[in-house]
Amino acid sequence: MSHPSRKASKRRAITASAGLGLVLVLGVLSSANANDTGAKSLLKAMSDYMAGQTAISFSYDTSLEIVTKDHQKLLLASSGAVDLSRPDKIHASRHGGFANVEMTFDGKTLTLLSKDANLYAQADIHGTIDHLVDELRDTYHRPVPGADLLLSNVYEELMRDVVDVKDLGSGVIGGIECDHLAFRAKEVDWQIWIAQGAHPHPCRYVITSKEVDQGPQYSVQIRDWKTGNQVAVADFAFQNEAGAKKVDPKDLTDIDELPNHMAIGVVQ
Repeated sequence: MSHPSRKASKRRAITASAGLGLVLVLGVLSSANANDTGAKSLLKAMSDYMAGQTAISFSYDTSLEIVTKDHQKLLLASSGAVDLSRPDKIHASRHGGFANVEMTFDGKTLTLLSKDANLYAQADIHGTIDHLVDELRDTYHRPVPGADLLLSNVYEELMRDVVDVKDLGSGVIGGIECDHLAFRAKEVDWQIWIAQGAHPHPCRYVITSKEVDQGPQYSVQIRDWKTGNQVAVADFAFQNEAGAKKVDPKDLTDIDELPNHMAIGVVQ
């Protein structure tokens, strides 16, 4: 889909004064409301592209905002990597200031490994990656932030309860020109930057909580995107190379991005 006004908007923004810049931004937002069909089409194209990839690998960086009682915002940063083989295999790692963890799923067994504690836990889960995401959220109460992007029906999941859609034009993430879309739902606002061209993968995904004081955000930025033959062959069976001790899943603590000693924010 072409956006002939985007380059011109960029040139105007460079030379605009602060007051004129505000007018231009308001104008973009106003016209964006009328272009929700185009924005939905861009998101659907990304969803179809993602669902059609049987092998995916990428690295990522996350930022999790937390808000203190005196309204100070703090940012927790992590990095990791994902290898995925549809329909039922995934390996993911995440290393942050409070946890260094790995998740392995081979379609039958989920393994969570805490590298810092050298402990691991396993659970019998049979099914697809979609089913795994549901089980982690509903049964084990360990939702995976940004996991919607890995599902086979990304569009349906992301568009649930959406009430407002905006196409904000172009943005550049990690040197890749992207379509920048913004959506509003009942509990959250979210934005996504989708690579333009033949490989419309997500480059950045930002979620803003509207029901938590000060509206903290969670963001995922994706890099080193690979699919198909570009993806190295991975072994999705858990290999206990460090001799980690097996424990009950409830005894595997401090593996989330938010450390256990930090409480969830108060809902307004």
